[in-house]
Amino acid sequence: MLNTRTLAVVLAAFLATLSSLPAGAAEDAALLKDLSAVIALLGQPCGQVVSATRLKADDHVATCSNGSRYHVFINAAGKVVAEKR
Repeated sequence: MLNTRTLAVVLAAFLATLSSLPAGAAEDAALLKDLSAVIALLGQPCGQVVSATRLKADDHVATCSNGSRYHVFINAAGKVVAEKR
């Protein structure tokens, strides 16, 4: 059985984790919206990006609502590229 002190520590850790979730979700939503815009501006069919996996800074794999997947990154020349996968 947990004593009061242990319960307080576990509860505090849970609340700290829970309070950080909305900020992460907001950042994810902004990233998905940005990736959707980039893919559309580059003339690729996508609809809306529904998920993204970060490979490294400025380098993502985006999955679109139409089923397409794109590798979105900045190339050596400094241009944004969306390569179909």
